[in-house]
Amino acid sequence: MGWRSRSKAKMKPVVPKERINREITASSVRLIDEKGNQVGVVSLAEALAKAARAELDLVEVSPNAKPPVCKIMDFGTYHYKKERKMRESRKKQHIVQTKEVKFGPNTEEHDYNFKKNNAVKFLAQHNKVKFTVRFRGRQLAHKEIGFKLLEKLVNDLKDLIEVEHAPKSEGRTIYTIVSPKKDIDKILEQQSENEAQKEEK
Repeated sequence: MGWRSRSKAKMKPVVPKERINREITASSVRLIDEKGNQVGVVSLAEALAKAARAELDLVEVSPNAKPPVCKIMDFGTYHYKKERKMRESRKKQHIVQTKEVKFGPNTEEHDYNFKKNNAVKFLAQHNKVKFTVRFRGRQLAHKEIGFKLLEKLVNDLKDLIEVEHAPKSEGRTIYTIVSPKKDIDKILEQQSENEAQKEEK
């Protein structure tokens, strides 16, 4: 036996296409005309003739009905609208992740700002952020420094976040979990505009 690859290429989601015109196999159908009126049960031949007279397609919209439901319409336009609706619905499906940003109790200012900016990027992507302060050795005796650091972070980002989990000590770490405000996109856009105006001055 020859070697066979088990990897599968990622396939783009495809909108299922309904049977149209001569692809329809039922001998009779429940027909809806191009104006949305219920015509009733007619033979497939009669339904096709009506669609031809209207210069449109006969589309099987409910294949599992007895008899199947068919509608007279412009299939190209119908399919385009359906495909666009599916694309928009996929865009809205954002899986929220929790991104972790780690600090030490003695994090320097430039490092603090770098990590804070990374957190803003995660929040802008509508993800939650877990801020963690990790202690080593004797640093454990000064956990208040970690609480102050998290308090500073929450204060610096207060316009963008909701605190989901208040700062908590757990072993050698202190952490807090925040989530982006619902209108974070508008807030960031406004902040960007304000900064641009300051630079112009």
